[in-house]
Amino acid sequence: MTYRREDFELHKKNFKNFITLFKGNPMGIIGFYIIVFFLVVALVGPILYHYNPQDFNSAHMIEAPSRQFVLGTDDMGRDILGALIYGSRVSLMIGVFATLISVFIGTLVGLVSGFIGGRLDSVLMRFTDGFMVLPKLPLIMILAALLGSSTRNIIIVLGLTSWTGTARLVRSQTLSVKQRAFIERAFAVGAGRVYIMLRHVLPNVFPLVFSNTILVTATAILTETTLSFLGLGNPMVPSWGQILRGAFTSGAVSIGAWWYFIPAGLAVIVLVLGFTFLGYSFDEILNPKLRSR
Repeated sequence: MTYRREDFELHKKNFKNFITLFKGNPMGIIGFYIIVFFLVVALVGPILYHYNPQDFNSAHMIEAPSRQFVLGTDDMGRDILGALIYGSRVSLMIGVFATLISVFIGTLVGLVSGFIGGRLDSVLMRFTDGFMVLPKLPLIMILAALLGSSTRNIIIVLGLTSWTGTARLVRSQTLSVKQRAFIERAFAVGAGRVYIMLRHVLPNVFPLVFSNTILVTATAILTETTLSFLGLGNPMVPSWGQILRGAFTSGAVSIGAWWYFIPAGLAVIVLVLGFTFLGYSFDEILNPKLRSR
């Protein structure tokens, strides 16, 4: 596979146009800064702020915010601020890696199904349809319970159950690209199917995959929080879902311990909103039909 200078210049020009359009999109800028903030917290926070999830202290159970505990403590006397900082790392890691698995599977299935067509397309799409009609949350809960509550298993479960939307999206775009003249010319000069899919179809589908990836990440983070809240997360790893579960089981809402559940809830909402803003802005920029509205 050769890479010509003309291709480099074209990609460089497209990238500059993308940056220019992105700078003029307020929703995308807000989403970008939200994600950058949480990334900095996840990467730098644990280095600067020491927290031990096994450091129980019965003398400081469900204490209100103070100079010693800026965001108060939970029902085991642990620092909630530390749990939030460490939880950001867990949520982002699970969201990103689960999304990579999901998008890889979905892109592969959609690309092969749309480009090859025929009986293979029918088999793959019927399999995809069968997956789509299954209730997603109960399916994830069952798989998480069967495989165990480790972080790795949660990533695998989320990745294996979230690819169907991407597959449908990629197949639809592949069917459109497949009809274009340059695909017919590639076949005419003797290019193979795999080469055409990787060299010509995938680059044209990739912008759609890229914007969809951001949205899938938001869904993965929200689903991981839900699993942890339901008790299917890793209890040994601090996460936002674990904080919310602890607040619920300890009755923090009924006793007015707002510091126990509001910060974690807001963190989930703001991070998911950041990914959603960024995903929709990328979709608007990379899709000429949406940009022209």
